[in-house]
Amino acid sequence: MPVLCSHCEERRAVLKRPKTGHSLCKECFFWAFEEEVHRTVVSARLFSPGETVGIGASGGKDSTVLAHVLKVLNERYGYGLKLLLLSVDEGITGYRDDSLETVKRNQRQYELPLKIVSYEELYGWTMDAIVKQVGLKNNCTFCGVFRRQALDRGAMMLKVDKICTGHNADDVAETVLMNVLRGDIARLRRCTAISTSSEGEGMIPRCKPLKYAYEKEIVLYAYFKKLDYFSTECVYSPNAYRGHARAFLKDLEAVRPSAIMDVIHSGENLSVREDVRMPVQGTCSRCGYISSQGLCKSCVLLEGLNRGLPRLGIGKHHRLHGKILAQASLSQEEERKLRAADF
Repeated sequence: MPVLCSHCEERRAVLKRPKTGHSLCKECFFWAFEEEVHRTVVSARLFSPGETVGIGASGGKDSTVLAHVLKVLNERYGYGLKLLLLSVDEGITGYRDDSLETVKRNQRQYELPLKIVSYEELYGWTMDAIVKQVGLKNNCTFCGVFRRQALDRGAMMLKVDKICTGHNADDVAETVLMNVLRGDIARLRRCTAISTSSEGEGMIPRCKPLKYAYEKEIVLYAYFKKLDYFSTECVYSPNAYRGHARAFLKDLEAVRPSAIMDVIHSGENLSVREDVRMPVQGTCSRCGYISSQGLCKSCVLLEGLNRGLPRLGIGKHHRLHGKILAQASLSQEEERKLRAADF
C-alpha cells in the first residue's frame, strides 16, 4: 500500500526527509524546503529591500539550488532584491570549464545577469599552473584563499551590497570540526555565523541562506525539480583536509542523525575566555584586502609563486611575511636561504 504524504494526506509520498523523517510528496517537500530557507532569511534579517545581491555560482548543486530558491522567494515574498550570478574560474581543465557551461545555462534559465572572474586575470596564475608548482598536497590552500578574494573582487566590480554563498549545514559542521581539529579558535568563533559584516574598506558582507539545509535535501530538491547542475568533484580535491572531516561527519551522522545540527549548535554556543588573545583584523598593505598580518595570505602565496617559492606562505613560513613586506626585492643570499627552506 502506497504511503501518503504526512502533510497533505492526499498525494503519494515520494521521499522521507533526512532532516525530519517526514514522508512527503514532491509538492509538499518543495514548499517545506523553500519555507525553511525563507524563515532563515527573515529570522537572520539577511537582506533589505532594494539591495543588489551577488550569488556565488559554481554550477554545483548548492549554488544552483540557492539561485533557484532565492529567485522563487524574491518573487513570492517581494524581497525587493536585484539578483546577480557571480562565478570564479579557477582555471581547472576538465572541471571548472565544464561547470561554467552549466552556470551559463543557469543564467539563461533564471534570467539573471552573470559575471565571471578568473584567477588568470586577477593573479596571473591558473590552478592547473599552481598545481604544477606545488603538487597535490597543499593546492587547496591556494585555491581557497584565492577564490575567497576573487569572489570579493568580482562583487566589487558588480557593486553588489551582499554576497550569498551556497554553504549548507553539512559544510558548516565540517568547518567546525576542521577548526576544532586544528585548534583554530579565531576561525572557530566565526565559522558558524550566518552572515559576516563588512570589516575594512571594500569588504562586502556575505551570508549563507542554506546554512540549516541538509546536503541530502538539497540533492533531493535539485533532483525532483530537475534543476540543471554540475555534479563532478574537483580533480584536485581528493587529498583535501575537508574530505577527512566530511567522512568523519558522515560516520557520526550514521550513528546519530542529528549530528550535523548538533555540531553546528555547539559551534554557535562556543564561549572563549576573555584573556585569550585573538587576531586583530586590519588590511593588507599591498592590496588592501582584510588581513591580520601586514600582508594578506593571498599576497604571500602569490609572492611565493612568482618567486618560485610556492610554499612560502604555508605553515611556519608566515614568519617571513615581514621580510617580504620590508623589501621590494631580496638579495641573492636571502633568496637562496628562502629556497633552501621551501621544502
